[in-house]
Amino acid sequence: MHISKTTKNFLIIATLMMALGVSIGAFGAHGLQPFLDEYGNIIYNKGVNYWFYNSIGLFGIAFISFLAPYSTKVVKGFYFVLGGTFIFSVSLFILALTHIKWLGAITPIGGTAMIIGWTLCMVAILQDIKTIDGK
Repeated sequence: MHISKTTKNFLIIATLMMALGVSIGAFGAHGLQPFLDEYGNIIYNKGVNYWFYNSIGLFGIAFISFLAPYSTKVVKGFYFVLGGTFIFSVSLFILALTHIKWLGAITPIGGTAMIIGWTLCMVAILQDIKTIDGK
């Protein structure tokens, strides 16, 4: 099968994000347990969960890029979701370990980036992908 370089890169990044998610989750569950209190554990796990949700979603965006290989909205959407995932989750990981409250103000920036990314992908589906009946 032949796919665009963009789709292939998206698939590679998505698989890397999943591998990192497993590593980050395992590190939190085993290596960080002595350093995380109950609050920190909840916050850390929220970061891991969102990392996984959006990493799985990156595979979906790769599929969208396969269907709309020339859509700049899909490319922008992918990178907004990717960057937003890093900002959101990493800010939670650091917050869980340090309890530095102002880090909680950074987390919504990541969430907003993810929302923008997913919205761009929806617009790409609506505008750049035609159905078999031409609509």
